[in-house]
Amino acid sequence: MDEKQVSMPPKYDPQAVESKWYSYWVEGKFFEAGKNPEATPYTVVIPPPNVTGRLHLGHAWDTTLQDILIRTKRMQGYDALWLPGMDHAGIATQAKVEGKLREEGISRHDLGREAFLAKSWDWKEEYASFIRDQWSKMGLSLDYSRERFTLDDGLSDAVKEVFVRLYEEGLIYRGEYIINWDPSTKTALSDIEVIYEDVKGAFYHMRYPLADGEGSIEVATTRPETMLGDTAVAVHPKDERYAHLIGKTVKLPIVGREIPIVADDYVDRDFGSGAVKITPAHDPNDFEIGNRHDLERVLVMDEGGVMNENAGRYEGLDRFDCRKQIVQDLQADGILFQIEDHDHSVGHSERSGAVVEPYLSTQWFVKMGPLAEQAIELQKQDGKVHFVPDRFEKTYMHWIENIRDWCISRQLWWGHRIPAWHHKETGEIYVGRTAPKDAENWEQDEDVLDTWFSSALWPFSTMGWPDEQSDDFKRYYPTDTLVTGYDIIYFWVARMIFQGKHFTDERPFKDVLVHGLVRDAEGRKMSKSLGNGVDPMDVIDKYGADALRFFLSTGSTPGQDLRFYWEKVEANWNFGNKIWNASRFALMNLDGLSFEDMDLSGPKTIADEWILTRLNETITHVTKYIDAYEFGEVGRSLYNFIWDDFCDWYIEMAKLPLNGDDEQAKHTTRSVLAYVLDQTMRLLHPFMPFITEEVWQHLPHEGESITRAAWPEENPYGNDQAVKDMQLLQEIIRSVRNTRAELNVPMSREITLHVKAADEHVKEQLERGQAYLERFCNPSELLIGTELEAPEKSMSSVLSGVELYMPLAGLLDLDAEVKRLEKEVKRLDGEVTRVEKKLSNKGFTDKAPEHVVEEEKRKQKDYAEQWEKVQARLEELKQ
Repeated sequence: MDEKQVSMPPKYDPQAVESKWYSYWVEGKFFEAGKNPEATPYTVVIPPPNVTGRLHLGHAWDTTLQDILIRTKRMQGYDALWLPGMDHAGIATQAKVEGKLREEGISRHDLGREAFLAKSWDWKEEYASFIRDQWSKMGLSLDYSRERFTLDDGLSDAVKEVFVRLYEEGLIYRGEYIINWDPSTKTALSDIEVIYEDVKGAFYHMRYPLADGEGSIEVATTRPETMLGDTAVAVHPKDERYAHLIGKTVKLPIVGREIPIVADDYVDRDFGSGAVKITPAHDPNDFEIGNRHDLERVLVMDEGGVMNENAGRYEGLDRFDCRKQIVQDLQADGILFQIEDHDHSVGHSERSGAVVEPYLSTQWFVKMGPLAEQAIELQKQDGKVHFVPDRFEKTYMHWIENIRDWCISRQLWWGHRIPAWHHKETGEIYVGRTAPKDAENWEQDEDVLDTWFSSALWPFSTMGWPDEQSDDFKRYYPTDTLVTGYDIIYFWVARMIFQGKHFTDERPFKDVLVHGLVRDAEGRKMSKSLGNGVDPMDVIDKYGADALRFFLSTGSTPGQDLRFYWEKVEANWNFGNKIWNASRFALMNLDGLSFEDMDLSGPKTIADEWILTRLNETITHVTKYIDAYEFGEVGRSLYNFIWDDFCDWYIEMAKLPLNGDDEQAKHTTRSVLAYVLDQTMRLLHPFMPFITEEVWQHLPHEGESITRAAWPEENPYGNDQAVKDMQLLQEIIRSVRNTRAELNVPMSREITLHVKAADEHVKEQLERGQAYLERFCNPSELLIGTELEAPEKSMSSVLSGVELYMPLAGLLDLDAEVKRLEKEVKRLDGEVTRVEKKLSNKGFTDKAPEHVVEEEKRKQKDYAEQWEKVQARLEELKQ
């Protein structure tokens, strides 16, 4: 076929290929579930990205793995639902909107709650469209007819229902506790929204004077600004050093108030001085001690981390400025007598990056113990949640077995407002699905719920729950596979399991596929501060989505981190280009073959039977490892089959019948080409959806889109003997090519080739493939037999079952070659001697940098290997 008759352009341009197919898929509703009610459902819900900005490489990796699963199951005949959606991201979104307002010179308080929420919804609509655009560029096969948002009416009803039920069951309560406080965003945080980082700090050692003037007691702290809120000093009840002081008081420096010395088992006698300052309003452990001893709780800073009226003369100072000033004052007064350097772990807000302040506050909490017990019991049953890799189950179990109550209230406006009302006069609290009847006497709680509270319901709230008769809930819940990073097992996965088990009595998903983080080429976490982040849209603009997807999905094993390399993405672009060129060759040689005309039943060549057998092996391998979530293994199998077997071997061998005169052989070869390419595109489709759709549409096919084409099954045309025949032929052809390269004899130059078979069976194998040996070894004379003698002056190779001889007469000047090789042996002798002498010199090996010594060792090995090869060739020529 003339090149002009093939509508695929001669050059592979991923941008041109990928730009047209997504709208075709969406408009054709190929991604929508529910088309075959008889099919077995398979469900994945997308981990909803925050509606605050652009998706990063971690999102690209996560969604690519989900897309592979859903496209595979769809092709396998499942009623596959991949439900999309986004999270309202309470803290992050409010911070973004407030930042935008500040640029306009106003605050949310200037607008009021309702107007601010309207601005937030505008933000949501703008950024949701950005995210959808990115989903489309990634080629994600999402069912947009079911897209959800965590603040949708339906999901909000589910959140309200869960809150009310948990409250009525005594599992939600309101109380004053020490919580994690973000002074930047001025909201409470749960424990797992706090990221701990090692920082250089100090221990500040102080002497608090006894009120009776009879000495002092030594205490230490890393946060001297909190001493202003001290209400006691604690010692261990069995510490003989302080037994005489229990019940006495000390005079709190600077503040001047007297505070008691109490005995408490919490104190570690062997740490520091054995005495501890107690600040119940600013430390969780001190809070518990304060409760046991009925101590006053004195807050010394406000919600913004600024010292308040209880801080006396430090009022109005930022907490860290206060620290500097109070240290100077305590030193001047002789109270602070030592500052000891101390590296310690300090909590930072996962959202704002601010140092978290342990802070006394009245908040709403979930009592997690009973929920954890249900989740622990679930994991003892056959119907438990399966973690892949299974080591992450231990990570999950360790956390839930040591879980603390969950602070769920946030001091924000953007989010699910807590369905609780406070009576204006009595202070009574009412919790309900709707406001109290006499609403004018009640005020709704100002706080909203932690974003993770609503996203914990995602697998079933998106399906229509609490309406358990909802069609989608009955059909698609529980879901099948959750794909997520190991960094949010606590944040999200655990909470979904808690809520799913408690409210539906089902595990929310059967499997949790856990992947790692995308790191840069040096293994560093990607971050703005390092400037090493990579925008997946930039990668797609340069190399296409298919290349990025294949890299992300096949470059790591489950649970492991993935390093990003531009050159590996480029290599996958080259893979796409290889597929493109092979497809164009096939199309140019199909000669108008239709789907109905394809016929694989006739006589086939060794190459035909071999490629069909290898296709079967690849189908089995790919299907098995997709089911096991081993996408790296799938990638290797597909890459090797497509690049090596199909492109480098079969296409070259197919040229023999295609260029011959046997019309039946041509038709069979065309059919095999079309069939194998079709089946290969189906196998590759979940990984590289765009190029596979483009190629498939040009091939003889049935159906509108490869997205709905059937998943490949093993064909009946394979032949194990053909595989053995082909392996032998490939070994011979590779060996001859290697020998040609060694002798610098180009493929265009004919050679004499003698092939000695070990027995008659091998001889028959060789004769069946003689046409391939003649085509790919280019011999002027090809002898095949079992009794052949080795010709004089020839290059030989011993392979499995055969010996190859290539007479050198006429190929090169033997005397000149011997002299050249003798000279090369002498040179290599000198190099080996030089390196060995250098490495035996301890002055060099002890003083030179390690990498320099290693380089010399590498040279020693290389020179020795080169010497052996040249010497062997020299001896062969001298025989």
